[in-house]
Amino acid sequence: MVQSLYTGVSYGPTMSSPLALALVPLFLAAPATPVITPTVITQTFEEPADADDPAIWVNPRNTERSVVLGTLKEGGLAAFDLNGRTIGVYPAPLPPTPDAKPGRYNNVDVLGNRAFVSDRGRDRIRVFQVDERGAKDVTNPAAKPVFSKTEQEVDEQHNVYGLAAGHVNGKDVVVTSRRNETSIALLQVTNDNDTKKVSTLDLPSTFTLPNGKQWTVCGEPGEGPQVEGMVIDERTNTLYAAQEDVGIWRIPLRANGFGKPQLVDKVRTWGAPQKYNPDTEECEADGPNPGFGGKWLEADAEGLTIADDVLLASSQGDSRFVAYRKANMKPLEDFKVKDVEHSDGADIVLGKLNLLVVHDGERPNGTGFAFVRF
Repeated sequence: MVQSLYTGVSYGPTMSSPLALALVPLFLAAPATPVITPTVITQTFEEPADADDPAIWVNPRNTERSVVLGTLKEGGLAAFDLNGRTIGVYPAPLPPTPDAKPGRYNNVDVLGNRAFVSDRGRDRIRVFQVDERGAKDVTNPAAKPVFSKTEQEVDEQHNVYGLAAGHVNGKDVVVTSRRNETSIALLQVTNDNDTKKVSTLDLPSTFTLPNGKQWTVCGEPGEGPQVEGMVIDERTNTLYAAQEDVGIWRIPLRANGFGKPQLVDKVRTWGAPQKYNPDTEECEADGPNPGFGGKWLEADAEGLTIADDVLLASSQGDSRFVAYRKANMKPLEDFKVKDVEHSDGADIVLGKLNLLVVHDGERPNGTGFAFVRF
């Protein structure tokens, strides 16, 4: 049985989507965007630590002793118990030379008893062994950069960024995106706590609009529209990837390659003319929005997570979360988590744990994570 997060109503195991059914009663009654109150708030992390993305490790022996992991960028990786208490913080690697960039942990995902972390400072996938006591870095010392050909190129910081892990066609795999580029890479996990790149895919940065005109995503010169939030649906061997200023892609996934990407929802500003302002270092409107974009996501489109047949997406631009039915990407509704703003990442686990964890990006003097138990 899965209990509704909002109503206290329980739904039986024959229902195909407990989470979707739990959402419906409140959504039908609510005149405005519903707001969920977190059960737990973790400590606040201040610079150089900067919280970003959570992942949940479910303890197979005792779910109440499960562990939540969270990236802290240059602050490393943090581990929390279910009460939000910090179990440990595991520093990012020091730079190999004084003039090189240090480690900077961006995204994390859990597969079995291992966690995989994108180290965007050093362009590597780091591997951690996880148990109820926390996490231990077991990355193969011989791990090589994913996208960069040399260590000098690593320091240019077009490195690994978003990350998702999963089991596909009998193989443990990791998908990672490239910072400030449209590229994503598929890696197979090896037996020696390393990863091997087997395929890459470049998503578009220019699109043909319904009026026949070409639209190129605005960005800082030399930078493309990157992907960060990603999740692997192991039931259907599918990757969902959020290209921040574009929308959500559905991409068939094999253990050794990608299928044809399909853009299944767009941000509201998709197709709108924009121009980069070097003074503000921001893209600004350069004409009226023609209305070719979607209705639900405010750029940036960020963290993605799956619960049963529902996909949750972080609409970071207006601090909401949008729930879609995966099969047809029909939006069920949106919601907010109280006092959580500009959330990068999210993770959810149903069953005995029934836990949603989201990044909280705008706390006074720092950032952290919010837990919702339901």
